[in-house]
Amino acid sequence: MLGIADEEFIRGNVPMTKREIRILTIVKADIKRGDVVIDIGAGTGSLSIEAARIARQVFSIERNPEAIELIEQNAEKFNLNNIIIINAEAPNGLEAINKIDVVLIGGSGGKLKKILDTVDKRMKSGSRIVINCITIQTIVEALKYFNENKNYKYEAIQVQVNQLQHVGDFDMLKAANPICIITATKI
Repeated sequence: MLGIADEEFIRGNVPMTKREIRILTIVKADIKRGDVVIDIGAGTGSLSIEAARIARQVFSIERNPEAIELIEQNAEKFNLNNIIIINAEAPNGLEAINKIDVVLIGGSGGKLKKILDTVDKRMKSGSRIVINCITIQTIVEALKYFNENKNYKYEAIQVQVNQLQHVGDFDMLKAANPICIITATKI
């Protein structure tokens, strides 16, 4: 089942892609059973876990030691042995992966163009890239890249999730940060 509850993940102090955004990201990624998926800036591994429940192989690329430990713990908790963790700052770590069907980018460390150039060389027609953008600069950089590289068709959605919060006898909606999800398919 898609959309593991947030509370099920081992978290620590590492940011995590929340359930509603994970669901949309995985749907936009259109992961197939035989796919090889790369999760760049994997954080706690929540997207890697969701992807690994569908894909043949998931490579989680992460530079933060605490996050790497959390990915390992979450992969073990969910009994997934098809996740390979690469301790690197992308685009480093990508050179050993030859076949890529889906790329999930949750963090780029300011190196989005280099990452996209690197994965582009390893993607075939029909491969997909999904970028979860929390900053305007990342949105602009991603759209510029896909506009300049005509071998992609792309779309973008902006998502604002609000969750019900009980305040005494009242209920209010508490807003989470808006996310722009850019999906690009290699032509």
